[in-house]
Amino acid sequence: MPYALRLGFIAGDSVNHPVIQFDTSIDETPQVQDLIRRALTEDVGTGDVTTLALVPEDRQGQAVLLTRQACCVAGVAIAARVFSAVDARCQIVMNLRDGQSAAAGEVLMTISGPVRALLTAERTALNIVQRLTGIATLTQAFVQAVRPYSPAILDTRKTTPTLRILEKYAVSCGGGTNHRMGLYDMILIKDNHRFLWSGSAGGSLAAALQKARSVYPFIPLEIEVESLTELRDALQGNPDWVLLDNMPAALMRECVTLCKGRCRTEASGGITLARVAEVAATGVDAISIGALTHSAPAADLSLEMTL
Repeated sequence: MPYALRLGFIAGDSVNHPVIQFDTSIDETPQVQDLIRRALTEDVGTGDVTTLALVPEDRQGQAVLLTRQACCVAGVAIAARVFSAVDARCQIVMNLRDGQSAAAGEVLMTISGPVRALLTAERTALNIVQRLTGIATLTQAFVQAVRPYSPAILDTRKTTPTLRILEKYAVSCGGGTNHRMGLYDMILIKDNHRFLWSGSAGGSLAAALQKARSVYPFIPLEIEVESLTELRDALQGNPDWVLLDNMPAALMRECVTLCKGRCRTEASGGITLARVAEVAATGVDAISIGALTHSAPAADLSLEMTL
């Protein structure tokens, strides 16, 4: 598990879901600082030749990071760290913090210092904050859509390789809840596991759950089902969570009723903003949405020189 990252859990009656917690601000974690170094190396290479050619070394200036759309902010502190990494003389004033909502035209931060540093850091800082703000903004839209019913809005493992910690952090900024961080912190028996298990113990899902529990007795246990028959089988194995996959709302509601008092329920599969309230109305405890991270559009932000 990465340094400075802990896995806590969503409180529940008797079972839990993993949630990322940080022992320090995310921009101070070694893994994020390493990511910034690698991103700058990728972009700057042997030097920002345009800026070096045109901007005097002693030129001082100021720039503002602006929103061009309404959004939920995420990654501002990381963007500030990018400027400091390029030149420690950069001075940053943050007007909004991660998790806050911003209207179009608001200034997220003001950066003052050597103009060469401001221009060299610009794209890396924008790439990070635009990506994370886009995820937070989409997550916030889903959270607001289900507010009358209050299920947890969960992310998934459908993240950009090596950027998962940032993208899941952005989900939390938007009011969402983190599903498992990886393959190590929660057992989730999905369709391919069920297919491979089908020749064992008569294909019983209950037996699969009992086997997994015997190997990892202290890890939360979830199983995916696609029908009432599969659900009845799975419930005999006492899962902590059942994932109701690609079900119509009527069937989902039946499953929720059957699970009441026995385990918690998660809906998944093709969940859109247009449909999420209908899914939430079935009474599920959580709704997982891969689109939060794999399909969120980047927020429209810009860096503009003011001095």
